[in-house]
Amino acid sequence: MANGKPARSETSTGTAYGFVAYLLWGVFPLYFHAIEPVGAWEVLAHRVLWTLLVCAVILAVRRRMGFVREVLAEPRRLVALSIASLLIAANWTIYVQAVVTGHVTEAALGYFLNPLVTVALGVVVLKERLRVLQWVAVAIGVAACVYLAVDYGKPPWIAVSLALSFAGYGLMKKRVGGRLTALESLSFETAVLAPIAVILLAVLTIRGDSTFTTEGTGHAVLLAVSGIVTAVPLLLFAAAARRVPLVTIGLLQFLTPILQLICGVALLGEHMSSARWIGFGIVWIALVLLVIDSVVSASRGRRPSRSAAGLAA
Repeated sequence: MANGKPARSETSTGTAYGFVAYLLWGVFPLYFHAIEPVGAWEVLAHRVLWTLLVCAVILAVRRRMGFVREVLAEPRRLVALSIASLLIAANWTIYVQAVVTGHVTEAALGYFLNPLVTVALGVVVLKERLRVLQWVAVAIGVAACVYLAVDYGKPPWIAVSLALSFAGYGLMKKRVGGRLTALESLSFETAVLAPIAVILLAVLTIRGDSTFTTEGTGHAVLLAVSGIVTAVPLLLFAAAARRVPLVTIGLLQFLTPILQLICGVALLGEHMSSARWIGFGIVWIALVLLVIDSVVSASRGRRPSRSAAGLAA
């Protein structure tokens, strides 16, 4: 039983939450395509400010504003969250720029590469030891990047930048630990970015590059909705992560780049050459190995606990 509910029911609910979260992230290209001709910097500014407003309202209703004092009282956590804020801002900006310039498929590649980059950062930064299949997967991922660099005539900078920024964001959140809820963390991160967002909007308005008041009511509403668009899938993901095994989350996360790829090719008309499909195929081989390794490792971890449960009975 978990929170008064059968474990199976909790898992089913969590899986549903996770599925919806990754589904929403997967169709993000359609949202950002719909708010054209807005630029990436303006999207970042609106996304930060409207998300902060949404989070502040929820926190005020729940009377959870006190967490800010707790963060400010711990300099190391404050620094880690500030760095995380800059990394997620970079990730958001690069992603939107990719969508509005017709590089959705390369953005999808970035999120396919993300698990591999996360594993690599674990080795380089956290000095973690990898299992054999993990080493093979990372090596294949590197080979895929080299292959795609040759095909593009240059490194796939959008994909690599997205993977590095999001993996780095995850690393910073790991250093912060689980003492903050997803809502509190997002609130603090957007609060850190809010002054930058205000300056960005001021500069864009002065230069005449702001679209918020020039493209009609529908456009303004879509930009304002960016706060909900940002917060909802994150909160759904947090609810899922509390209820389902990490392996399930790992499998669900591939839904997002798959949907992004479909959006780019089938709905937004981006061209994928045969060589590029081969490059994606190499990445998918690496991801399959990571999934197999995760499933095997999780099953091995469950065996001792089941044996212990049997002995206790």
